[in-house]
Amino acid sequence: MFISKSVIRTIIAFVHDFLAVIAAWWLAYLLRFDFDIPQTDLAVITGALPWITPVQAGIFLWLGLYRGLWRYASLPDLKRIFVAVLSGTLLVSLIMSITGLIAQLPIAVVFMASMLLLLIMGGSRLIYRAWKERRLYSLDNYEGKLVLVIGAGNTAMSLVKDLAGSHDWHVAGMLDDDTRKLGTRLQGVRVLGVINDLPHWVQKLNVGHVIIAIPSVSRQIHRHALEMCSELGVKAMTVPSYVDLISGKTSVSQIREIELDDLLGRAPVVLDNEGLHGFLTDKTILVTGAGGSIGSELCRQIMSFQPDHLVFFELNEFALYGVQEEFLVRFPDTKLSFVIGDIKDKARLTQLFVQFKPSVVFHAAAYKHVPLMEQDNAWQAVLNNVMGTYVLARTAIDFEVDKFVLVSTDKAVNPVSIMGASKRLAEMVCQALQQSIAHSKRENQNNQFYQTCFVMVRFGNVLGSTGSVIPKFRQQITNGGPITVTHPEMTRYFMSIQEAAQLVLQAGLMGGVVGGGEIFVLDMGDPVKIVDLANDLIRLSGLGEDEVRIVFTGLRSGEKLHEELLAASENTLPTPHTKLRIAQARQVDEQWLSALIIWLNDTSVLSDEGVRKTLKKWVPEYTSNGWND
Repeated sequence: MFISKSVIRTIIAFVHDFLAVIAAWWLAYLLRFDFDIPQTDLAVITGALPWITPVQAGIFLWLGLYRGLWRYASLPDLKRIFVAVLSGTLLVSLIMSITGLIAQLPIAVVFMASMLLLLIMGGSRLIYRAWKERRLYSLDNYEGKLVLVIGAGNTAMSLVKDLAGSHDWHVAGMLDDDTRKLGTRLQGVRVLGVINDLPHWVQKLNVGHVIIAIPSVSRQIHRHALEMCSELGVKAMTVPSYVDLISGKTSVSQIREIELDDLLGRAPVVLDNEGLHGFLTDKTILVTGAGGSIGSELCRQIMSFQPDHLVFFELNEFALYGVQEEFLVRFPDTKLSFVIGDIKDKARLTQLFVQFKPSVVFHAAAYKHVPLMEQDNAWQAVLNNVMGTYVLARTAIDFEVDKFVLVSTDKAVNPVSIMGASKRLAEMVCQALQQSIAHSKRENQNNQFYQTCFVMVRFGNVLGSTGSVIPKFRQQITNGGPITVTHPEMTRYFMSIQEAAQLVLQAGLMGGVVGGGEIFVLDMGDPVKIVDLANDLIRLSGLGEDEVRIVFTGLRSGEKLHEELLAASENTLPTPHTKLRIAQARQVDEQWLSALIIWLNDTSVLSDEGVRKTLKKWVPEYTSNGWND
């Protein structure tokens, strides 16, 4: 007959506590009578123990003292032991009172027996846990990888506690800049010094790994620690993000390698979850460009608000197949539709809107690769990004969509590229359509009028998005270098894909506060030098800057040295959300829009040079730096 380890452990623990009851009562009598128990009292305890012991042991079983493991004994376990011992003592005292035996039993013995029992049961558990966690051993007898922890706050203490039960890691010490903690022991581990003492302690203790256990730490500390670890030849790791920890997605012990997101050091996004549930829950949502980086992440974020139906619209068959494979597995209980099509195809869009009746549209489909759109593809960029937006937006109005959210870019500000100018035109198309709706509403004041609200969201680069510089750098490092950077002073605004998608949702919810047509500008933080990102990626790959060269190749057509989030003529208005502001951009009217659409419809094809020259008419702030100018 097979008996599981858990049953064996329970039996051993129960027998231990059973014997502890006997030992506690005998020791209480011995202490009470200075180890010389009178014969009369000896007869009392000898006659009482055969029923006292099972009564108290039964209380232990009834209160569930054996559901946990001793190696994880903690304060809640000690509280349960205290309650069990107290309950058992009270029950034994009650039985003695009823039987009259209490008169023969010294009160001091009852008190001492309960205290001794609590000490034996609680102490043995803590000693066992300390032994299992190797706290009784010296540093020379550790098992697993030796590690230093940066941080001595709640997260770091939780990490040390979790790692204490692991055979893979042994925490040699902690480092923290709070001088009040220096020299103290937290969870049995000493705070050795401040963060800048890392090189000293790594060399002294021969540590091979460092874990940064401050989830809200600034990017400067992450980068500084990474630089020190790189110079020392040790592996730098970190704990999950603050957002993941508070959401319960991960635990502190799920340590991971440092990523570029950590080096950004951006504060977590606080969302209006109640408002977003009202905006998205039980609604049919359409996302264009759903197979792309931003589009697919938007879909992931939307799913957390339980939509009734999510429609993935994508031109790229392979990209759509990829998200289909992911979402059907992750969200089997939600209605999902994966649809191939072109946003310029009015008939296809009409078919979809008739079939699915979306109430919210997130428009993330666009040609966005700047140099690629500059040569041989300029007219296609304009048709896709401008005409496609117009056809999709007009369809949304015709089918009474509540909100139309356009994902824009900081490259639309004072654009120097075809892509940036086309995205600024897409913004202006939505603005003009909102003006048209407002005009029609004024003319139909006495009739019921349905108004689609247009919202535009403008932000910078997204880490790791398709076609961005980060995957390119990683591939170049894999190939042994060199890394190609266009200019040593080039900067860009960066945020994570998750943060960008969350703020797009938040902006979509807030759109309409001033009548619709708002351009929301995301707080992108401080610009980051591209060459710094390249160096960070080299360090994250475990290499030195002398092992992978960085080569500067010069600015490409359509590229700026520094991106902008606002044009010189634009101001911003605050919103209730600290990371979102509204840009007061130049407005266009219905006549402008009509002329633009005539130009797009009547022009069969334009050369790259022809596109650049004509775009200056529609976007006066556009200044081309293309090859043919």
